Amino acid sequence: MIHHLIAAGGRHTVGLRADGTVVAVGASTAGECRTSTWQNIIDVAAGSVHMARNTGKSHTLGLADDGTVQACGWNNHGQCDVQKWRNIVGIAAGWRFSVGLRGNGTAVTAGRLADDELVTWHNITEITCGDWHVVARLSDGTARAAGNNKYNQCEVHNWNGITSVAAGYLHTIGLTGDGTVCATGHPEFWSGSERWTEITAVAAGSYHCVGLTANGSVVAAGSSEFGQCNVYDWKDIVAVAAGGAFTVGLRADGSVVAVGDNSNGQLNTAGWCLF
Repeated sequence: MIHHLIAAGGRHTVGLRADGTVVAVGASTAGECRTSTWQNIIDVAAGSVHMARNTGKSHTLGLADDGTVQACGWNNHGQCDVQKWRNIVGIAAGWRFSVGLRGNGTAVTAGRLADDELVTWHNITEITCGDWHVVARLSDGTARAAGNNKYNQCEVHNWNGITSVAAGYLHTIGLTGDGTVCATGHPEFWSGSERWTEITAVAAGSYHCVGLTANGSVVAAGSSEFGQCNVYDWKDIVAVAAGGAFTVGLRADGSVVAVGDNSNGQLNTAGWCLF
């Protein structure tokens, strides 16, 4: 299971420090950045916002080392009602729902999720959420998806050899074992990513996608209206995250760099040192 040291939501950024505490910046109209009291966290996830409807409220999840989950922020649909979850090894956050991956390879959900097909899945090794859909990587390298499929963003059933998955607003990307990328959904948000090589990690924002290369540089494809794809001068990056209209990178020295929309201060990570 992939654990995340950085996470990008619709309008906020979350960072996991080496001591298990969590820092967050950006929009916190519903308290999604109120993570300062969290302890012993090993994974973080940031919920998206529905950009088309300008719904600025979001939520944040933190996975503790005892398999329980913390949540803060917008909870109108019960997406933060995760207090009873146990034996969780991975987390993901969508627009108004949350998903937890149990140690036995099954999933648990909270909030509003139109398609509950994923609760029947087994052998899950990674879970990711877009605004309205959920994608899982299974132990045999295949993928499954459920939820909104208006632009075929859930058409991943023929993927094989997948080592990681990422879900955006209307698109899904998958990383294969040979360092290349497959993608589906609205082509405007991923076109060009299928030509990437030597990729070691992927992330999907609302309207773009990002790839981390083996040499620590970063590539991006999709919409760059706010400059969220201007990552080609980044070096020594070890992790990436993609938000509503911004991109975040974690450097090897523990510092964090970010580009794109900063209308809510979500790029104000210059003082962070995560390890």
